Amino acid sequence: MSDTRILFGFHAVLSRLRQHAASVQEILIDRDRVDARMKDLLSMAESAGVRLMQVERSRLDGLAGVHGRHQGVIARVIDTPIPYRDIHDILESDLKEPPLFLILDGVEDPHNLGACLRVADAMGVHAVIAPKDRAAGLNATVRKVASGAAETVPFIAVTNLARTMRELQEAGVMLVGAAAEAEHTLLTMDLKGPLALVLGAEGGGLRRLTTETCDALVSIPMFGSVESLNVSVASGICLYEARRQRQSVPAF
Repeated sequence: MSDTRILFGFHAVLSRLRQHAASVQEILIDRDRVDARMKDLLSMAESAGVRLMQVERSRLDGLAGVHGRHQGVIARVIDTPIPYRDIHDILESDLKEPPLFLILDGVEDPHNLGACLRVADAMGVHAVIAPKDRAAGLNATVRKVASGAAETVPFIAVTNLARTMRELQEAGVMLVGAAAEAEHTLLTMDLKGPLALVLGAEGGGLRRLTTETCDALVSIPMFGSVESLNVSVASGICLYEARRQRQSVPAF
């Protein structure tokens, strides 16, 4: 069954209109916001035949919640199935290059998850994989921070992360975990083949079983005074290096 949820913020709502306009039930807008950005959104919504409602800002505040920065726009949408629900769907599909996954081991902050999805979209990741329990899911905050990437990057929540990692290994995917204490650095690792980059949660890093399941561990070279990076920043650095290496690789 499909669930109804809200999306808030221009990026998330515009992305849903572009990708799945039929799933947008209605859009609520701040009646006092009349700038060019709002006019563009209204034009797109009207072209798609989506119902529009002008409401008081206080109503939007109530729907988005205390931490929801809605920017004057909220959409009620019907969740549509993501094209891939399982890693095997991706591995068995007609990819134009070696598969590239991002595995997040227990990232609980929705802002970090949203930022990771945004980076994953930018770097052409085929899916983001995370555990179902004790980790952030795809809520409205994640979707807003992702700026549309939650609508384009498959997000696969799994019951048993270690088992999923072993299934990837059996399919020929190398698992490379990021760990500050690793002997090898990101820049010395060959990342051109089938790959899953594994990053840990805020503060705690990779869990013991996750670390033991990885084929290799790498550290990110640091040249300043800080000792650690936000998980979304670390994801961006690791994914960019993988993408840089495989740019000259012929089609898989």
